[in-house]
Amino acid sequence: MAGALPIGEAAPRNGRLPTATVIDDRVPFGVYLHVPFCSVRCGYCDFNTYTASELRGARRDTYADTLLDEVALARTVLGEAGPVRQAATVFFGGGTPTLLPGDDLIRMLAGVREAFGVTDDVEVTVEANPDTVTDAIAQQLAASGVTRLSIGMQSAVPQVLATLDRTHDPANVATAVASARAAGLSVSLDLIYGAPGESLEDWTTSVKSAVELEPDHLSAYALIIEEGTKLERRIRRGELPAPDDDLQADMYELVDDELAAAGYDWYEVSNWARGMQHRSRHNLSYWTGADWWGFGPGAHSHIAGTRFWNVKHPAAYAQRLAAGESPAAGRERPDATARDLENVLLRSRVREGLAVSEVTDAGRHAVAGLIADGLVEPGDAFRGRIVLTRRGRLLADAVVRRLTG
Repeated sequence: MAGALPIGEAAPRNGRLPTATVIDDRVPFGVYLHVPFCSVRCGYCDFNTYTASELRGARRDTYADTLLDEVALARTVLGEAGPVRQAATVFFGGGTPTLLPGDDLIRMLAGVREAFGVTDDVEVTVEANPDTVTDAIAQQLAASGVTRLSIGMQSAVPQVLATLDRTHDPANVATAVASARAAGLSVSLDLIYGAPGESLEDWTTSVKSAVELEPDHLSAYALIIEEGTKLERRIRRGELPAPDDDLQADMYELVDDELAAAGYDWYEVSNWARGMQHRSRHNLSYWTGADWWGFGPGAHSHIAGTRFWNVKHPAAYAQRLAAGESPAAGRERPDATARDLENVLLRSRVREGLAVSEVTDAGRHAVAGLIADGLVEPGDAFRGRIVLTRRGRLLADAVVRRLTG
């Protein structure tokens, strides 16, 4: 299970936003629907997810109804605060959303449509474990308005999957992609690199296997060892080696080369797409400062400068809503300095970068040095934008420190 929730002020039990909230109907609005259930817990995972033995008083079969209670509450809260915007993106994440019956996912999506409406070009994504995708489920989701399936491939190498405690059959990735394609869904694949014991040859196998499936979109994330996870404990006991930073850098360069050769463009440090139409618009909303409401236990939201987050456990979440109360545990409203720092941190990660005018005087003075160090594209900088080179992407945190120092 995930770590502690952020520290902030207590959120009101009625869920109302601060009185100073001004909603701008020009800012896109997205919806995140958290499904916190997994069949097993992966050793590296610290997401707010629960196996059957960890639910303790929460019920999977009534989860959709509980979440729809929060949707109704959000519609009231947003209606009181200003114009209610249609959802431009809807994202089912987890956990494993496809562990729920398809009918439950469809009812949740219908509830979002009824409460907020959706734009004509709405992007609706469902994350899925390869073992849970069938032709019937893919067809059912597509018929309900889902447009995109994000499949957790992680690796094509059995021993790497075993190290990560991933239980899916690697062969089922191709089957899941075929099912999604047959239903007319866009396909994204997620990969993880740098697992203990994973070689560059193993990673090459995974990348080439993913490219052969011709997804529309691909994400590749460096493994981070999170405190308190099973994998962290095994490394601490000396059972497994810690990830090697230099090897992870080599792995990043390899996937970037392979994807570029296959016609994919990077648009965020860890994400590549075949054309702008296949970028994840939902994830871009996080990186570019849009608004979203996260539904479900532990979900985070951002509305007009206010951030808030829900209680973590599904049982506590259900109890709050059953009592007619908001499940929000806390909230914060970052000041201008914090918002400026976050803007640099997030927008520097995307392909379009950020305007030089958006950083401080010290940050602007740092740009020349970043160009000299090969971290920022000189042509873009001369045109007034800060865009990371590949070396800059590998050292993105260091670039942000220099831009905000």
